[in-house]
Amino acid sequence: MTDPQTVVERQLAAYNSHDLEAFAATYAPDVRVNRRDGSHFVGRDALRDRYADQFALGRCRAEILGRLTEGDWVVDHELAHGIGDQPLRVLVAYRVRDGLIDRVDFLT
Repeated sequence: MTDPQTVVERQLAAYNSHDLEAFAATYAPDVRVNRRDGSHFVGRDALRDRYADQFALGRCRAEILGRLTEGDWVVDHELAHGIGDQPLRVLVAYRVRDGLIDRVDFLT
């Protein structure tokens, strides 16, 4: 079994290199992503659809400002670049089960 921090780190590396397939491969087929605005989406295919344009532009990059781990959870304080005109500070909680991210909560 792969520890949660390693899985989230692989996800981050794929995000920063704009590798959509490697990024999606770190997520469970039925992943649930809860967005800051209260909306959500479910599934690896929906995840690919949501990130495809962003990755194609090649501007997105996340920098980790801090990280907490506890059990199945990894919570990152990130500085997200390339999403808007200015970098965006976000808190993101990732739950890892069976070596894949199965839940993501954008907290800010």
